[in-house]
Amino acid sequence: MNRPSDLDFLREAEFPYLDAAGHAYLDYTGAALAPLSLVRASAARLGSGVYGNPHTASPASQASTRLVEEAREAVLAFCGASPREYAVVFTPNATAAIRLVAEAYPFGPGRPLAFLGDDHNSVLGMRRYAARAGAPVRVVPLGPGFRTEPSAVTACLGAGGQGLFAFPAQSNATGVRHPLEWVGEARRAGWRVLLDAAAYVPTGPLDLTAVPADFVALSWYKITGFPTGVGCLVARRDALAELRRPWFAGGTVRASSSHTDWHLPAPPPEGFEDGTLPFLALPDVTAAAAWHREIGYDAVHHHVTGLTARLLTGLTALRHPDGTPAVRVLGPLSDRDRGPTVTFNLLHPDGTPVDERHLQHSAATARVSLRTGCFCNPGVAEEANGMTPEIVHAALLRGTPADVDTYLHHLAVQAQGAVRASVGVATNTRDVDRLLEVCAELVDGGLEGEMPEPRTGC
Repeated sequence: MNRPSDLDFLREAEFPYLDAAGHAYLDYTGAALAPLSLVRASAARLGSGVYGNPHTASPASQASTRLVEEAREAVLAFCGASPREYAVVFTPNATAAIRLVAEAYPFGPGRPLAFLGDDHNSVLGMRRYAARAGAPVRVVPLGPGFRTEPSAVTACLGAGGQGLFAFPAQSNATGVRHPLEWVGEARRAGWRVLLDAAAYVPTGPLDLTAVPADFVALSWYKITGFPTGVGCLVARRDALAELRRPWFAGGTVRASSSHTDWHLPAPPPEGFEDGTLPFLALPDVTAAAAWHREIGYDAVHHHVTGLTARLLTGLTALRHPDGTPAVRVLGPLSDRDRGPTVTFNLLHPDGTPVDERHLQHSAATARVSLRTGCFCNPGVAEEANGMTPEIVHAALLRGTPADVDTYLHHLAVQAQGAVRASVGVATNTRDVDRLLEVCAELVDGGLEGEMPEPRTGC
């Protein structure tokens, strides 16, 4: 692949279906797009080989086993991880990787769980396992500009106990990149660290030699769009040894008995992989890692940073006829310490937020794909709307809400959700400008109208 100074050439070579369909795709934080070369290479491999269920002695099985191990090696190299220190556990997605840690980590009164107010629901759900084990749960609140104050993290880690600290390398909601130095700080204080890297690694390099997180969760469909259904838990071998799985399944044991409650666990990583791996898809991970490496993080960073700056500049320039701002960005207004994810609300002239579903409808009509809601990150939505813990508790005392709109009514907020636009390797300036045109048309044409369909979730 000959690499020019930017990635515009990739759109025609790998993603021609975008322009063929007249589509502007701005939901890279939700999922990357599949490059044609990876799809075609996968089809060619499947059409020319015989691959069976791994880990038996047949030729078809051995062929698959060899490709599975190559995929593990490719993931370790992608993350800058030594195979002596780290193992790769394949999972369906990043959420499954996080749950694997949550259900097996030895929480207890002296082993608390700590996470950020900026964490994904997949991390927030870990508190169910921690609470069940009697472990304290600490939430580090968001600070100004939707960032987390480093002093608040230091105070949390030093508040007693040495447990599990979970945080995202990059916010999936605002694009804020949290300091990776927290990994070393937490480990020096005796904590294990779970790094949610799902939103970060598509455009940010991760070197686990320099950032020695104990557990790292990622999804390949967010990195290269293909293959789907494959995630990873990249884990330190000594951290894996501390986990205690609450059950066993096919592939995770060497032997077991139906007559007594006994089993012989398989060693990691197989002891953490339930059932049969997606062995036909794992070679695509090896190819995807090579595809991403050939483009290079420098080229990706240059490309998406320029597009993000263009989007931020265009959004903050939007004004109502009386000169009042028409947009509120939830997150950094510069490209410093942020990824290519921009979340915002359109505003009425009085400064109140416009229901995000209006822009969702207009964007869809213009064949612009973006995302609305709270992006499974309720901490950012609560911060944006001033929803303190007291307000949330009071709302829930009014009755168990049957749907999201009822919950918002109990909260008495004007809009819980926002609009998220995120760029990637196939995005070009025309995509960004098309979204800006849709926003400008809504602002110029008035922001009233019939309410779109009810929310189905956040």
